[in-house]
Amino acid sequence: MAWASNLPQELLCRPTALVSLTGLDITYNAIHKLIWNSFFNNRRSDRVPLQFKVTAGDHEYPKCRTNKRQSYEWYIPKGVLKKSWMNKHLNQVPAVVVVFYDLDWDEHLWKEKQMECATRVEIVRNSLLNRGTKVAVVLIQKNAPLPPGEDVVAAERAASLCSACDLSAKQLYVLPHTDHLIGYTIRLENAFYELAQSYYHGEARKVKAHRDFLNKTTHQLLFVRHQFKIAFFSELKQDSHTALKHYKQAYGHLLELRMHDTNLLEIKSIAGFINYKICRLSFQHNAPLDSIAQFRKHIDFFKSKVGIAELAFEHSAWMSKQFQVFGDLFDEAIKLGLTAIQTQHPGFYYQQAANHAVNRKQLCRGVCKPLTQLVHPDPLEFLDNLDFYGQRSWRQGHQSIDPPDMQRERDGIAALQNMEIQVDHSWIIIPLLNSAVAQFKKYKSPRMKRYLMVQMGEEYFHAKDYNKALMLLNKVMWDYRGERWWHLLDSILDISLKCAYLTCKIQEYVSVCLELIGSYSMRSPEEKTRIQMNLIRVISNDAPEPEPGLDPTCVDNAKRLWMSSSSETTVPSVFSIDMQNIVPFVECKACFSTETVAADTEVQLEVYIRVNCPFPVRFSKLSVFLNNQPYNQYCQVIDNHDVSTGSDSDPRGGDLYLIPGQTRLYTFNFLPVKDDVDTLLEISSLVLELGSESGRCAMLQWMGAGGPAVSPVQTAQSLLPRKPAEPGSPIDWNAVDVQGSTRIVPRKAKLDVVIQHEPPCLLNEFYLLRLEMTNKEDMDIEDIRLSFGIQGDETARDSEQSSHVCLETPEFDSVVEYRKNDVALDKLEKSKQLSRRLFVKNMQTGVKVLFVKVVYTVAVTKNQHVITCTCEQEETITLTTVTPFEVSVKLNSLKFEQVEAIQIEEPFLLLPELKCTSPWPVELQSSQLQMSPFVHSADEDAPSQLQGVCLKKSECAAECICLQTVHCLQPSISLGTYTVYWRRHTEESKDLPFVTTSFPLPIVTTEHIPISMDLRLPAYGSVKNLLPLSYIINNRTPYPQEMEVTMEANDSFMFSGNKQFHFRILPSKAYNLTYNLFPLVAGHVALPKLHVNMLRYQGNIDLITQKMIPTHVFIKPTGKTLDSSG
Repeated sequence: MAWASNLPQELLCRPTALVSLTGLDITYNAIHKLIWNSFFNNRRSDRVPLQFKVTAGDHEYPKCRTNKRQSYEWYIPKGVLKKSWMNKHLNQVPAVVVVFYDLDWDEHLWKEKQMECATRVEIVRNSLLNRGTKVAVVLIQKNAPLPPGEDVVAAERAASLCSACDLSAKQLYVLPHTDHLIGYTIRLENAFYELAQSYYHGEARKVKAHRDFLNKTTHQLLFVRHQFKIAFFSELKQDSHTALKHYKQAYGHLLELRMHDTNLLEIKSIAGFINYKICRLSFQHNAPLDSIAQFRKHIDFFKSKVGIAELAFEHSAWMSKQFQVFGDLFDEAIKLGLTAIQTQHPGFYYQQAANHAVNRKQLCRGVCKPLTQLVHPDPLEFLDNLDFYGQRSWRQGHQSIDPPDMQRERDGIAALQNMEIQVDHSWIIIPLLNSAVAQFKKYKSPRMKRYLMVQMGEEYFHAKDYNKALMLLNKVMWDYRGERWWHLLDSILDISLKCAYLTCKIQEYVSVCLELIGSYSMRSPEEKTRIQMNLIRVISNDAPEPEPGLDPTCVDNAKRLWMSSSSETTVPSVFSIDMQNIVPFVECKACFSTETVAADTEVQLEVYIRVNCPFPVRFSKLSVFLNNQPYNQYCQVIDNHDVSTGSDSDPRGGDLYLIPGQTRLYTFNFLPVKDDVDTLLEISSLVLELGSESGRCAMLQWMGAGGPAVSPVQTAQSLLPRKPAEPGSPIDWNAVDVQGSTRIVPRKAKLDVVIQHEPPCLLNEFYLLRLEMTNKEDMDIEDIRLSFGIQGDETARDSEQSSHVCLETPEFDSVVEYRKNDVALDKLEKSKQLSRRLFVKNMQTGVKVLFVKVVYTVAVTKNQHVITCTCEQEETITLTTVTPFEVSVKLNSLKFEQVEAIQIEEPFLLLPELKCTSPWPVELQSSQLQMSPFVHSADEDAPSQLQGVCLKKSECAAECICLQTVHCLQPSISLGTYTVYWRRHTEESKDLPFVTTSFPLPIVTTEHIPISMDLRLPAYGSVKNLLPLSYIINNRTPYPQEMEVTMEANDSFMFSGNKQFHFRILPSKAYNLTYNLFPLVAGHVALPKLHVNMLRYQGNIDLITQKMIPTHVFIKPTGKTLDSSG
């Protein structure tokens, strides 16, 4: 059916107008060659769609019928569309013929040249007799033309040439051969394009003119033909919308035709042509839904139009081609920017095309028969030279319902069946499936992709390309295993086994046999037995029995391959099979008896093996490979029997004879190596060998610790705890858990480690911890190494360490050591005790974890082997660090009034107060004030007032220090640092050093005042006794100051002196005001106030000076005189 279902190339290509170029000698003339290249090469999308062709001046074009039909009254059409018509208008009949001629306007032989050019034009016209092809002349000139109107000679000669050649002015062009040749070429192309459009428009109008002569009784085919021609001419004119309209009209007329077996093939062929055009133009117009709707309508109408039953395969071939072509159109549209979705993409159409191709193959096998004798004349003699598309070669042009010759009809059908038998349908189906697979992969439909790959594998098998079939099927089986599609997997394995047998692929054959004889295979017990026997034959270096249902010729070739392979006994055939990628009949689990193993204890490894095949099987070797290779020698079982030997035991080796359904246990024991302590021992792989390494041997390999062939489905019952197995009962396979690793840990230390301490730890102190170690071993222990420190500090940088540790002696030289490693200790005798003092200095509050690790070695005897074991005992404690006390600082004036700011060069009081927050008593050695350069002490060598003080929790201690600032200009100053020397007050802390803790003093605001005032008076006075006062006022400025003072009256005193006084104080000098007071009352009496005013000071200086001097004085009453006589 390939001859009738395939679309012709002239239909598939994009129609473009044909322009014939004559007069160019592209072989010998270099200029003409350049001109041709400018037209033909580099046809970019921005240039007009034209097809150029070089022809000779006397080229013979197809002749046009001279006797034009004036009436269709008695005309009976013989077919719908002639095979030669599209090709004729695409490649033979030009729309424009261009005559190139070398002629300049200043040619001195102008008359002769003009006559020669006219002769060439006339020759072209004669060859295009009765056709509407446009003729144009292009003059090839050496110089560029002058602007229009300036060259009078050129205008005259152009008019003369047009008259001689019978051309209009729009059909004469000039092509200067200059550097801008491509620009002139593009302008010429646009002009030719307009002429071509005019030609095709005229041709379409000629066809439309026949419409009035047609009737629907006898001219139904012509309605289809004429609409198709008009649409095709519109495509050549690049009017795709008009073309689509006429194609749809042609399709509508086609569906109205009377269809019967004699013309159905022709109608379906033309319908396929028109449907292709409609779908392609719809995609081109960005209307994919219209294209899909048209295709569905097309398929729905014709899918039941089978035609002749003996040629039903032709209908399947036609349907397959329709789906394939639409899939190609859909895919092309996607590449040009159309967006497809997962439920609508080209893959579905390729899949349907493949399904119809498969149906074609089945119909061919059902109805086609080979020819028994040749028929003369051959009915298919003119199969390649048909006049009309889709007609039978033995009755061309016949349109009646009944065939003209029934015998000839039967011969033709038999010849077509014979031709169909010779087609290898698999190579038609495989490319379609391959295209579908690519699409489903692109749109992420993995199940559909795998389903189609299975179909491809089957087709490769039918095409006898067994290697590709095996490769494809191997790629998809893993998913069917994982999703438990046992019936599908069994079918695929059946084909794979046949392919492996026919290609003598030993490894693949063995791998498939391992699955087909397992418990998940759907084969009958007899089939499984046969396959297992074949497996034993292959492993024993014999040829297997052929699989049933194979082609005898292929079986003979396979037997020769197997015999050749069996004869190569000198070269061993050892291959590995990954068991976790298949579902084999043998299952293997390995587990360590415990999750951890002490260094002085044997490692116990258990391997469970179970087979589920028809009869027992013997393996040759079991090997367990660990991540530490030296242990592999202890984990092997070797069976020295032949693979086909029965169950007789052999003292020379182990027994790997396995009975179906029974779980066998193999146990391996070995001692760990000292260097492997604190490492993870893992099972890398399990290998079970089937066969002999000197012959054929299959290495069945499980990665890791193996496992069941198929992961069990987890149910609620499987989550319940299992009952322990009773001694002597059969091994429950499902109760065996895979344990693929164990950690080798150090031998458990028999050493008691006790840490005694008194929490909490105080900030910056040397915190004492007493370590007590007691030997519980049966012998003396030596080589004891002690490590201790703070956990977590190893991740911090050295500059960020906040804890310091030391042993026995509390020392700290500003270099932080957060841990000590491998400190050697003395020998510790049996049942004796060893004590050490540890110190921790935490420089930040919070929680820290201290670890203490003691490591020692001991020789242990195990199974007559002396093992040197390293034992370690580690203890951790949590240390909480708190501050020992809180410090608060107050600033007071000399009158013990709290101040916010201090005055420059004026004394003030600093009162630091310590509050003990430690739960343990704190002993204070002393305190020290490190003053800043702006402050000095008002007293000389004042001792610490906290010396020897001991504070309990919540008790407070304070001291008072008199300070004075120096002259400075800073608005605020730092007072310095307050340092306290202290330690914990306990019996064990008496020999510990004192801790230095420093507190920064606050930054205070300073005030600059121009004067200072001091009052000198006695410590007390007496009633009615003279009390002298002296006010001293100091000028601190570099300028003289005008002063006014006023003494306020007071009822408690009488005074003598200036009540109001004006005076001047020189820079940096003092002025003394003296008053004599006479107290009138006794008690703590307020002094008269002296108000000071500075004439040049903006602020209120009186408020400041009042704070500098005392306000009260104590006045004693007058004592009574005792009478001496009394």
